[in-house]
Amino acid sequence: MTKLFLTLHVLAAILAVGPVTVAAGMFPRALRRAQAEPQDPAARSVLRTLHRICRVYAALGVAVPVLGFVTAGSLGVLGSGWLIASIALTTGAAALLVVLVLPGQDAALDEVEAAADRPGASIPGQGAARRLTMLTGLFNLLWATVTVLMIIRPGSTTGA
Repeated sequence: MTKLFLTLHVLAAILAVGPVTVAAGMFPRALRRAQAEPQDPAARSVLRTLHRICRVYAALGVAVPVLGFVTAGSLGVLGSGWLIASIALTTGAAALLVVLVLPGQDAALDEVEAAADRPGASIPGQGAARRLTMLTGLFNLLWATVTVLMIIRPGSTTGA
């Protein structure tokens, strides 16, 4: 059963966190394009699509820590330091995504949509795109750190 849980945990991480990581990373550049050309329907469509990917896969990403806890329980490593650190980092990454990245994307998208409804209206500078770039980079760094901890984990018996 442990191998099944571990397989599902890894697949969930790849299939749920991967798309959020990529789409959130692409969002600031798409935002800059949409801010430069708010009347361009293709630019707004790309922005909406990237935001939708982030929202949907963030919701699906809940399976990653759930399956992680089940896997850790079956392996008997729930009290291990590397796992506790991973849980803290995962919690931080999830909070960053839910509290700052997704609402930031939503607000930026609303600004672009509002500007599209008012021809000739100006959109505030690149502050939102810069902020989202920084937050997304931090989110990605947290997930990369968790991934490294999961692979290298101290005390591993896999010999890897």
